[in-house]
Amino acid sequence: MPHGDKSSYTSKQKRKAEHIEEGYEDRGVKPKEAARRAWATVNKETGGGKKSGSGRGKTESHASSRKGGHLGGAVAAKRPPAARSASARKAAKTRKAAKTRSAAKTRSATKSRSAAKSRKARAG
Repeated sequence: MPHGDKSSYTSKQKRKAEHIEEGYEDRGVKPKEAARRAWATVNKETGGGKKSGSGRGKTESHASSRKGGHLGGAVAAKRPPAARSASARKAAKTRKAAKTRSAAKTRSATKSRSAAKSRKARAG
């Protein structure tokens, strides 16, 4: 098997590597480096190619994925307080707007149900 051959990886491992690679590229990592890191992560989590024979039944460790998720908090902490505050205000505004839309939708549904009941009562 040539160096870098991915034929012994399952389709799930390939999808996982692709997803991780996209995440790195979104953060500005060069494509070749992103691919290298992605496959290194897949290998660390799954223990390499799982398609054939003896390596198939080993458990997966998701420690690397958890670590990557925690790094996001450190990045946010480096932003200036004003930027974090602006993000928090924007998020609160979005949540409030969604809540208002949801309440309006519920009121509208209740009105239409009660109107249908009164029409049914008058007809019957």
